[in-house]
Amino acid sequence: MPIHINLLAEAKAAEDLRRRDPVKRAIYIGVSLVLALLVWSGMVEMDVIMAKQSLTGMQIAIDVKTNAYQRVSAQQKKNAVIQVKLEALEKLQGARFLQGSLLNALQHATVDGVQLTRLHVDQACFLTEGTDSQTNGDRVIVGHPATVRAKTIAHLDARDFSANPGDQVNKFKSVIAKESYFQAMLDKTNGVQLANPPSAPQTDAGKSYVTFTLDCYYPEVSR
Repeated sequence: MPIHINLLAEAKAAEDLRRRDPVKRAIYIGVSLVLALLVWSGMVEMDVIMAKQSLTGMQIAIDVKTNAYQRVSAQQKKNAVIQVKLEALEKLQGARFLQGSLLNALQHATVDGVQLTRLHVDQACFLTEGTDSQTNGDRVIVGHPATVRAKTIAHLDARDFSANPGDQVNKFKSVIAKESYFQAMLDKTNGVQLANPPSAPQTDAGKSYVTFTLDCYYPEVSR
């Protein structure tokens, strides 16, 4: 029976021993772990890059919307100021004192024996300072423009030439108070008042008369 001699058995055994060396195995495992860590780190870095790009895009979108919001807020503030001014102008137009309407009404408020000698309109104005518009967060607090309170009094100086001077004073006061213009425009409480008692009788061209003054009070108006 032939005998087989493996001359490489010793070398193979040594090779197997080297392969089973725990230090080399640990090195191989360490290298594998390092490679895995590098791959994982690369993937994380890629995710970070993509997240930064996404964040940049979102920031740009937010900046665009923020700028648009600021423009809209500024325009709303301007619109609110314009609206306040328009309302003030409309109020001023509606509240202005019309001399022509007063003169026209006096033509229809006449009494026999009474002569209107003088018309004097006295207007006193009182200023109230305005406030500026302010922004509180996303809400615009509209300011108020300066306003002027106006008090108007029409003084009617007249003479009573009636047969008994002074008798027509109250009648003239009543006619003034009942005239449609004065009913609509004057203060509802004591709109027409006798400023002072009639004067002592006086004479002009052989006729006796007394003088008196009626005060017509208009409601206070804010402009």
